[in-house]
Amino acid sequence: MTVLVDMWAYLTDGGNWSGSGGMLQLLGQQLLLTVTALLVAVAVGLPVALWLGHLGRGGFLAINISNVGRAVPTFALLALLVTADFPGTDTLGPYGRAGLATLIALTLFALPPIITNAYVAVREVPADVVQAATGMGMSGRQRFVRVELPLALPLVVSGVRLALVQVWATATIAALVAGPGLGRVITDGFFRTDYGKGLAGAVVVAAVALVLEGLAALVQRAVRPVPTGPPAGDAGPDGHGHASSAAGVEASSA
Repeated sequence: MTVLVDMWAYLTDGGNWSGSGGMLQLLGQQLLLTVTALLVAVAVGLPVALWLGHLGRGGFLAINISNVGRAVPTFALLALLVTADFPGTDTLGPYGRAGLATLIALTLFALPPIITNAYVAVREVPADVVQAATGMGMSGRQRFVRVELPLALPLVVSGVRLALVQVWATATIAALVAGPGLGRVITDGFFRTDYGKGLAGAVVVAAVALVLEGLAALVQRAVRPVPTGPPAGDAGPDGHGHASSAAGVEASSA
């Protein structure tokens, strides 16, 4: 109970949030680190995964690269990068000491869910929808932009959402190499046996993770395609069923 009281006292003390090294500054640093790593991972991994999914090739490579990425512990990778000649422990602007090494480690950590979800999302577009689009005379590019991408978008966003939360939680390890972020509060608290302080940092990290998860869920809901036709199996006015897939193609090509 004493630890919880100390944690609450630390969180409710305004002096711990303001000024240089305060919780607000560290929170901003960790958000910057997370967003930067996520954007780089999206810029690198998403086009490749979508292209492979559209072509229907390279699935074995995409999935297995992602599996290897999941198997490598981020902290072990960060330790290797920091001790190497490059990127080493050089300071990188607002990302602090070993900033480049931290960004590389977090970016590699974000790639697996982004690549896997994007590839699978495009491949899972119903074949009859793709065939209908082809039958309507769409080129490969038109079929991807108007049909495959809109239908795949919710699962693509789901991968980015998963990567966002993972990177945010993992970014706390930057403190282990004197990097920025709320991990400093956690490591400093436990190093000084001030467990209330360490727990306070962990609570803030968890609370922000829930907020990011909620915002990402709203984005995923927003990109979900709106049904434009009757459910599959429903009879239309002519007494015959209408394939929802064909309706989706017509809506996309309109």
